[in-house]
Amino acid sequence: MKTNNMNRQVCYNVQTAVDTKNHLIVAHEVTNTTDNGQLGSVATLAQKAVGRKDITVLADKGYYSRSDIKTVLDSGAVALVPKGDTSGAERKGLYNRSMFRYNREKDVYVCPMGNELQNRFTSIEDGLEQQLYFNNIACRDCSQRSRCTTSKRDPRRIRRWVHEAEMEEMHARLEAFPQAVVMRKQTVEHPFGTIKMWMGATHFLMRKIKNVSTEISLHILAYNLKRMLSIWGTEGLIIQLQEQYG
Repeated sequence: MKTNNMNRQVCYNVQTAVDTKNHLIVAHEVTNTTDNGQLGSVATLAQKAVGRKDITVLADKGYYSRSDIKTVLDSGAVALVPKGDTSGAERKGLYNRSMFRYNREKDVYVCPMGNELQNRFTSIEDGLEQQLYFNNIACRDCSQRSRCTTSKRDPRRIRRWVHEAEMEEMHARLEAFPQAVVMRKQTVEHPFGTIKMWMGATHFLMRKIKNVSTEISLHILAYNLKRMLSIWGTEGLIIQLQEQYG
C-alpha cells in the first residue's frame, strides 16, 4: 500500500471503530489500502456489532469520500468527517473553491467578486453526477480572472454533486460541534497507544491479510478484556458475561 511519502511498501492498515464512552473496540478490519474508501465498511461493521443503525461516525479527513459518506448517511448513521483541501488552488495563488458561496434559493454560486455563476449543465465525472456552474461574461471581464483560473479561454467552473446538500449539512454539524476532532483523537488513538506501548505490539509478526487479521484480533481481544476489567472489575465482568450469555 502507499505510505505517507508516496512510496509503496508491504504493510497493512488496521481500521477500527471505537466507542467514545468506554474506548472499547467494537469492530475492526485489516486492509492493504489507505483510509480513503474504508468509512462505509467499518461503519457497517460497527452498526452490526452494537445492533443499531443510529450511530454517529467520527473520522478524520483521510476518510473523506463523498460517496462513502453518502453510504453511511443512507444506512441511518450520522457522519462527521472534515474535508481537507485537495484542490491545491491556494498553493497556485488561486481562489479556493470554499470562497465561492452557494445560494440555495437561486441555485447559483457567488464568486469572491460578487458575480453569480449559474447552473449550466449536468455531467457524470468519476461516477458522480455533477452540476457545473459558471458565468462566461462575468469571468471574461473580471479584473481578478488571473486569481480565479489559469485558463486563457474558459471561465472558472464550480462543480456541485447532486447530493452536496447532505455534505453541507454534515459540515454545519461539524462547525456546531468543534470538539468532535479532539474527541476522535482521544477515542481512536487511545487503543492503538495501549496496544503498542502496554502490549508491545509495535509491528505485525504475521504476513497475508488472513493471518494479520487473526493476529490483530487477538491483540484487540486482550485490549478489550483489559478495558472491561478496568471498567467493571473481575466480579463485575463475570456478572456482565453471565447476563449476556447465560
